[in-house]
Amino acid sequence: MNNSPSASERVRNIPTSAIHEMTRLSKQVRDVAFLSWAKPTSDTPEHIKEAAISAIQKGLVGGYSESSGMLELREEIVKKLKRDNNIDAEPSEIMVTIGAIEGLSATIMALIDPGDEVILPSPNYSTHANEVILALGKPVFVPTIEEKGFILDLEGIQRAITPRTKAIFYCSPSNPAGAVFDEAQLRQLAQIALEHNLMVITDEAYEYFTYDGHRHFSIGSIPEMKRNVVSGFTFTKTYAMTGWRIGYLHADKALIPQISKAHIPFAICAPVVSQYAALAALKGSQVCVKEFREHYLATRNLMCDRLMKLDSVFECQKPNGSYLMFPKILLKEGADSSTFCKELLKNAKVSTTPGVAFGPTGEGHLRLSFCVSEDEINKAFDRMDSYFG
Repeated sequence: MNNSPSASERVRNIPTSAIHEMTRLSKQVRDVAFLSWAKPTSDTPEHIKEAAISAIQKGLVGGYSESSGMLELREEIVKKLKRDNNIDAEPSEIMVTIGAIEGLSATIMALIDPGDEVILPSPNYSTHANEVILALGKPVFVPTIEEKGFILDLEGIQRAITPRTKAIFYCSPSNPAGAVFDEAQLRQLAQIALEHNLMVITDEAYEYFTYDGHRHFSIGSIPEMKRNVVSGFTFTKTYAMTGWRIGYLHADKALIPQISKAHIPFAICAPVVSQYAALAALKGSQVCVKEFREHYLATRNLMCDRLMKLDSVFECQKPNGSYLMFPKILLKEGADSSTFCKELLKNAKVSTTPGVAFGPTGEGHLRLSFCVSEDEINKAFDRMDSYFG
């Protein structure tokens, strides 16, 4: 009899991350064209790095901060939320977190009891569903309307609500499809949430990267939603700070202490050196954000142009936001997106992410990241042209 300890059922129910699996497999292949990870290839801007170095040299980063984050940083976040998101906040409503992900995990743990249902638009960022599973909640996937650019199906969300529904959890601009849920739709979603007394949890990581006249809208800016929204934000995408692991939440000040009860055992506090870097990001020039956006717009257009030339292999809708896109695989082999992506890596040396990782309507797609150089995109598509030609 095998009496060795085993992993918990809640962890066993979570599949291995396809994103990280493709990264692992890609490292076994020489000279890969890498389009599978949503990690900017741009470096963190110099003024942010210099602020972190200065804080280290002054001996400011060796201890903990308050669990909710440095007060000066939270005060700057309040200014940013008012300026860019039209959200009225105060420092007591802000929690600085280890990226957006840790804060969203703490939020789910604070809100969800075993058996509670959380509605997620599909395709969705896989980590969000896993956060629900870890809390012993039940993810309920509602397909987005793909032919209209992966927009929300509000009637589908209404139909999915049951007495066990506790929250709606979405990402906009979305990962993986790059959809931007517009203000009109989100105001309707807010009405649904208020009607059923549901929480809305947002991941707004790509808030500054929208294109073609589309604008990001924060549902937390609706005054009536103040007690029903937890808004998640991050510095990691905006300022090319993925490795710094720094983000923040905004929620009603009555809820923040409850989220803190989960945040403290997960993290104690966000890394203090990263908090000083984030402070410099907010207080410094925002030209870098504009430059990143212009770069992503150019690489998006290039990637879409190259995909159009492979129209017998892929069908793609131009994303309105983020730096990700989610083309459909037209070949019959694409029905198993995991095998398709592994074969593409093996035979063409191009790393992508299988759509099956992004919810029940993700299968038959693959996710491509355009937060890379134009040379990397051309390298990848030159190889795919040869492979599929």
